Amino acid sequence: MKHKRITVTGGKGFLGRHLVRRLEEGGYIYIYVADLPQYNLVRLADIQRMYDQTKPDIVIHLAAKVGGIGFNQENPAALFYENLMMGAQLLHEGYLRRIEKFVAIGTICAYPKFTPVPFKEEDLWNGYPEETNAPYGLAKKMMLVQSQSYRAQYGFNSIFLLPVNLYGPGDNFEPRSSHVIPALIKKCVDAQLNHEDEIVVWGTGDATREFFYVEDAADAIVMAMEQYNKSDPVNIGSGFEISIKELAGLIVELTGFEGKIAWDITKPDGQPRRMLDTTKAYTEFGFKAKTDFKTGLEKTIKWYRS
Repeated sequence: MKHKRITVTGGKGFLGRHLVRRLEEGGYIYIYVADLPQYNLVRLADIQRMYDQTKPDIVIHLAAKVGGIGFNQENPAALFYENLMMGAQLLHEGYLRRIEKFVAIGTICAYPKFTPVPFKEEDLWNGYPEETNAPYGLAKKMMLVQSQSYRAQYGFNSIFLLPVNLYGPGDNFEPRSSHVIPALIKKCVDAQLNHEDEIVVWGTGDATREFFYVEDAADAIVMAMEQYNKSDPVNIGSGFEISIKELAGLIVELTGFEGKIAWDITKPDGQPRRMLDTTKAYTEFGFKAKTDFKTGLEKTIKWYRS
């Protein structure tokens, strides 16, 4: 496979940069990045031009319009439309051009709001997603329907992976669109720099989340690309759960912030609990996360400070 031509959409993004480096380290020779501003993958003409120019054997579709709870509340229509159009058109053009494989990256936001923990792949259709996540999660989930349909009718080889919340060096620290770990790190580090004695965190802190170190996620995607050839969805994650309150306390400790946390309970918690059952990833292609959570946080904090 080392001589296959691989195009990574969103390859300049957080996960994309780590994935491209992982492919390079793995001996892959022909790696192409399809990202803004060169390609606006919501537009069919840009997708067709991308296929014409990069001529991929394999497409790994990471590109997404995505953000945290506040961003989701402000942009539901854009999140639905842009993610839906990217996925549907990229996969269809891949089929028309007879590419060998399409690796679709979904999202844990596709799961129903009250999915039993740990989330199993067979629970994916047992309810509606948490409201603030639904437009994004459902748009991404349509790639699973498309993937299974194109395999059934055309024999097209596409797979669908469901990563849990990512974190790590190079994450998005922009306050309006960042997820919880970079948001908390930024709040603590900035409060220290500005000699503030309090940070404000959204919600009650009672919600739980699972977090997946970005380098482990890149490993999982490459292993699935190399070894997995079914359209059944597969969870990829670390398989542990921590409350937002515990997470905030850990980041306060690791950053050395000595002030207090004020919880803004007028803001939403998002989905009550999130943790994946990652058994299938191990049985199907041998993936198991290896980065200790505290170690991953320390590396992320160090990167942000630098």
